[in-house]
Amino acid sequence: MKVEDIKKVLIIGGGTMGQQTALICAIHGYDVVMYDISMEILEKGFERLKKNSIRLVKSGQCTETAGTAALTRISLTDKPEKAADNVDFIIESVPEDPALKGRIFGMFHELCKPEAVFTTNTSTLLPSMFAEYVGRPEKFCAFHFHDISMTKIVDVMPHPGTSAETVEIVKDFAGKIGQIPIMLHTENNGYVFNNMLMAYMEAALALAVRKIASIEDIDRSWMGILHTPLGPFGTMDSIGIDTVWKVTNFWAQKRQDKKALANAAFLKEYVDQGRLGIKTGKGFYDYPNPSYSKKDFLEPKN
Repeated sequence: MKVEDIKKVLIIGGGTMGQQTALICAIHGYDVVMYDISMEILEKGFERLKKNSIRLVKSGQCTETAGTAALTRISLTDKPEKAADNVDFIIESVPEDPALKGRIFGMFHELCKPEAVFTTNTSTLLPSMFAEYVGRPEKFCAFHFHDISMTKIVDVMPHPGTSAETVEIVKDFAGKIGQIPIMLHTENNGYVFNNMLMAYMEAALALAVRKIASIEDIDRSWMGILHTPLGPFGTMDSIGIDTVWKVTNFWAQKRQDKKALANAAFLKEYVDQGRLGIKTGKGFYDYPNPSYSKKDFLEPKN
């Protein structure tokens, strides 16, 4: 199989990343089918996808014609057999549970044609954790997207059993949908950027947990020296504190790392209060006008 043979893409999971990957594939001319366990989930997701399309047009990332045409290329189904029909390339974005991912891939292995390439958009797991359950491990690797409205960077990460041909197809497909592939030669938790990002957030959380400085001053230190619009806690509000907690807690529990467990407990207090960041209007800061966005945040106090 070559990248030119890819005509139809299956997106497994109708959540935020499933919506984004479906849209970017459709914008670049691919027929896309989105699968999830219920049509209600898919229909709600498609409404958000349409809003994302409008935002991409307004920001100049695609034309109105391309955005409108993309929506006509996307179909929805909660029937696995229909979803798998004649698809060439799969991008999976379901919850971060290796057993769940393994079961879903195993089911689609039985339903999809043998040459179809399978990829996972996992943000925290390694493909080797569930490659043996995929059914076609040589045609399987991680293909990780970030927020498509902010960046064109994607990560391509094989596991030890991924074939060189599959890696090349996924790399070429990234280019076909206008993305910049970051090629990993060895499996690594958090890929490249997320690995650096997690270290950055973990360091900030540890400072807050140990009461070394306030959340505001930790952010001021970063923003004031590097001249960035956000500090680590503003960044976590943007990502979603619940998401940061899930990732932090997963690896803290897996490694039984006391420092990471303390960080996870600190984040959980915010999650339990419903303070999840920008999406709920409250996190480490209050929105829509957080203190870090105000002119006097980085001005001397007399």
